[in-house]
Amino acid sequence: MTYEREYFAEGYRLIAGVDEVGRGPLAGPVVACAVILPADVRIEGVDDSKKLSKKKRAELAPIIKEKAICYSIAEVDEQMIDEINIYQATRLCMKRALEGLKEKPDLILSDGNLTLDIDIDQKSVVGGDGRVFSIGAASILAKVYRDELMARYALEFPGYGFEHNAGYGTREHIEGIAMRGLCRIHRRTFAEKFWEEREKTLQSNS
Repeated sequence: MTYEREYFAEGYRLIAGVDEVGRGPLAGPVVACAVILPADVRIEGVDDSKKLSKKKRAELAPIIKEKAICYSIAEVDEQMIDEINIYQATRLCMKRALEGLKEKPDLILSDGNLTLDIDIDQKSVVGGDGRVFSIGAASILAKVYRDELMARYALEFPGYGFEHNAGYGTREHIEGIAMRGLCRIHRRTFAEKFWEEREKTLQSNS
């Protein structure tokens, strides 16, 4: 988690790490977070959010928020994902998160290999959420935010297990679709096939 140091040494002052969560689920938005941390701040335990327990993420999130110069969280909903596809929705979400920062960064470090439509120096880092401190911090904040959001949706749309699966295609979720159909926050381009398979099965058995 020392990848930023070379860029601070080059004279960059405000380096924003940005990451997203929720590309793969059948329901709910994609969420991105951008965070700018001081050059001398280190928070023990920050890593790729997928490698951390839910409890550890919950412990780290408020510390990251407290230590950050600024951070911003954005989401792009399921309707937009269906309209422009998940790749473009992810790019848009990350751009919105960056534009929401109170301080304008002079360098963006993003996870993966996405190029963002924003007029700021940027570097893509494959595996960045496990290599770059600010990207790891962003991934934690995004993951905690989205999990909490999906838990609230579970109260509004019971029977899909959103509080457990955060919208991913678990058995519980797919069985929920088979029994109840699709709800408002389902991504039609991702989830309709499970409902269509159920309808075909019913027709063939009738």
